[in-house]
Amino acid sequence: MKKSTFLLIGLFIMFFQFMIAQGSPDYSGGLKFKFNEDGSKYLRLISWAQVQANYNTDKTFDGNGNENSKLNFNLRRARVLMFAQINKDFLILTHFGLNSLTSTTLSPTGEGDGSQLFFHDVWAQYSLGKNHTVGGGLHYFNGISRLNNQSTLNIMTLDNNRQSWATLGLSDQFARHLGVFMKGSFNKLQYRVAINDASVASLDTQTAAVDGAAVYNGRSSLGSKAAGKTYAGYLDYHFLDQESNFLPYKVGTYLGEKKVFNIGAGFFLHPKGAVIDTGTAIVGEDVSIFAVDAFYDAPIGENGSAITAYAVYQNNNYGKNYLYKVYGTGSMLYGHVGYVLNGDKLKTRFQPYLSYGTHSYNAIDDDRSTLGVGINAYMSGHNSKLTLEYMNQSFGEMDANTISLQAMIYL
Repeated sequence: MKKSTFLLIGLFIMFFQFMIAQGSPDYSGGLKFKFNEDGSKYLRLISWAQVQANYNTDKTFDGNGNENSKLNFNLRRARVLMFAQINKDFLILTHFGLNSLTSTTLSPTGEGDGSQLFFHDVWAQYSLGKNHTVGGGLHYFNGISRLNNQSTLNIMTLDNNRQSWATLGLSDQFARHLGVFMKGSFNKLQYRVAINDASVASLDTQTAAVDGAAVYNGRSSLGSKAAGKTYAGYLDYHFLDQESNFLPYKVGTYLGEKKVFNIGAGFFLHPKGAVIDTGTAIVGEDVSIFAVDAFYDAPIGENGSAITAYAVYQNNNYGKNYLYKVYGTGSMLYGHVGYVLNGDKLKTRFQPYLSYGTHSYNAIDDDRSTLGVGINAYMSGHNSKLTLEYMNQSFGEMDANTISLQAMIYL
């Protein structure tokens, strides 16, 4: 373990030195192509990559009984996002890329499933006056909580709290639904609501057992008339600075550039989204998820210090005693806090952080818990960042410990 830990620290230093030369403190505005002088007609392009080295402290084995390497590399995300408008009345957005490309998902000629780019978002939207917008397509205007609408460009922790993406792969495509949405604001209250089609395909390929737990495949089992629609919404009240809701992606940390305090609440409903087998018939069970959360981000003093804090309570009902992978009927309490150390904003800044989550399930007595301790090094804000994190996940007989180093650049 010591050799691999020293290797990760060495990689951290090497990447740190390399990325200081690459990151620019003058970066602002991004890659934006203006089609007229005042910039009201434009195309904006964003590209980012997140690369990880992960060290698993536990001994694991592959399907053939061979011991796995404890150190592995992961192309966590490689994405391109584009949006454009000819005038302020309408906008189109396209977002594509891939996720979690590892040695087990690589293919010899790049033609395997794990190597393929796919659309994360494609939607068009139209303005209804100054403060309200409607749109449709494959979109990310989700309900439930801030973390279910999290941007992957500026997450404070190494990654998002997995259980907060509460429908990923069950009723949607990688946390995106196909449907229509409306978003906007009433003074300090922002909102987003959506009506979507539920996906026929689901990660949950279980078959409901007689008098057993629910299975999340109501759309394929009961058809689109009975179980074809989902409904979602999220509202948050902005007590201090107002955040932008131009795009759906919620910021993880502002590094003290804003003074934000929001309280939010959200929901996700999928009538008959799950099914149970009563012995005489397959019967639908409603899926309902509700959450309340709070977010605070503010500078401390005049020396560059800042604090970021977030907490959420989420109630999950996927049907009778549902439990599949990270999903389960029960409740979740999660929070994280980070502190940006004082320093020159034009130089490297450090942000240690702590996260903790606990998840209870109706089906079993064991709770799932996650504990993360990490530090971010910002060489050019979020545009050039290194993250080193220790994560412990405990659930039943599982007690997994992982040390991860992630390098991210986005332009």
